Amino acid sequence: MITIEPPSTICIPAPPTNLKRTLTCVSIVLLFAALPVTVTPQTPASSWQLTWSDEFNAPNGSPPDPAKWNIVTGGKGFGNNELETYTARPANIQQRDGNLVITAQKENLTGPDGVSRNYTSARIETQNHFAQKYGRFEARIQLPAGKGIWPAFWLLGEDRETAQWPNCGEIDILETIGAPSTIYNTIHGPGYSGGKGPTTEYLLPAGRQVDDAFHLYAVEWSPSDLKFFFDSHLIVERTPADLPANTKWVYDHPFYLLLNLAVGGHWPGSPDGTTVFPQHMLVDYVRVYSRISASPEKQGR
Repeated sequence: MITIEPPSTICIPAPPTNLKRTLTCVSIVLLFAALPVTVTPQTPASSWQLTWSDEFNAPNGSPPDPAKWNIVTGGKGFGNNELETYTARPANIQQRDGNLVITAQKENLTGPDGVSRNYTSARIETQNHFAQKYGRFEARIQLPAGKGIWPAFWLLGEDRETAQWPNCGEIDILETIGAPSTIYNTIHGPGYSGGKGPTTEYLLPAGRQVDDAFHLYAVEWSPSDLKFFFDSHLIVERTPADLPANTKWVYDHPFYLLLNLAVGGHWPGSPDGTTVFPQHMLVDYVRVYSRISASPEKQGR
C-alpha cells in the first residue's frame, strides 16, 4: 500500500483518473494534488497479517454468523433521530450469493421495544465477540444511494458500556448520506463529537459511484495515526494535531466493528419522493489485519 500524506483539508476532490504517471519520492508532495498514484492493491501489503474476517459465504438466507456478530434491534433513533427500526428478519439482513445483504424497506412495523416506525433495516456489531487495538480494518461494499439513506462502516471503543460515548471513541471509516459520489470519514471523542468531530468529505474519482460497484473502504490505525482509504486512494491522515485544544486522543484501546444502514436522521434528513425502496447494502467481506512486526492486540470471545 502506498501511503501519501495529502494536504490538510475538509473537502478533498479525487485525483483525475485519465492520467497515469509514476511518482518518485521527491515529487510526491508537489504533484499529489494534480496527479493520481497508480497502484493495484486490493489487499494489504506483506507487512500485514490477517487476524479476523468474515467472507459471508454461508448458504443463501443465512443470518450473519452469531459467533462473530450481534444483530442490534430497535427503533429508538440511536441518538441520531433515525427513522427506521432495526430487525433480525431475513427481509432486512441475510447472507446471499457470497455477500451480506442489509435491506432498508419502507413499511410500517412496531418492534419488540414498542416503537412504531415507517422503515425497517438492520445493524450488526462484533461487541463481545471481537475487538482489536491498531491494525488495518477494511470492508468491500456496494452501497445504496438516495435522499435520507445513511449506510456506515465504523468502529467503537470496546469500553463503551463503562466509559460511555464519546469517551470510548468512535472511528467512522465510511459514511454516505445519499449522494452516490461523496463519502465521509470522521473521528469522535470527548470534546470533539457529533458535529465537532474532525470530518473529511471525499469526492470520488470521475465516473465512480458508491452504488454501481463494490469499493474497498479501510482505515490503517497506529498509536498516533489514522489513515483512511477509498480503494487505493489515501483520503486523509488524522493525528492528535487534528484535535481541538485540550482534548484527548482516545484511540489507544481495542475497538469493535459495526455495519448498519440507517434511514433518515439529523444529518441526511428524511427520504423524499425521489428515494427508491428497497435499498440494499452489499458487503462482500470484512477483514482485520495486524502488522507482522507487532504482536496483535486483539480480543476474541
